[in-house]
Amino acid sequence: MKIHNVEIQKFKAASNTPHGQVMLKMDALISPKAAVDGIEPSSMLIMTEANARVLMALLKSQLLQFDATKPKSRHGRPG
Repeated sequence: MKIHNVEIQKFKAASNTPHGQVMLKMDALISPKAAVDGIEPSSMLIMTEANARVLMALLKSQLLQFDATKPKSRHGRPG
């Protein structure tokens, strides 16, 4: 497995695919990361607080779009 550090510079856009995926367009610096003995290898996603807030807003927007395309149930308990 290859592991990397991914540093988000700027989020540019977000969209949904018909297959239920969220796609994010961004500028990022990606660099290989050396494995450390005794620690499970994992890639790291690094961003500022401001970028984290943008990511949260983009994800909320995309989730609302997913919800808007789902049919409303006429049965069951109200919301």
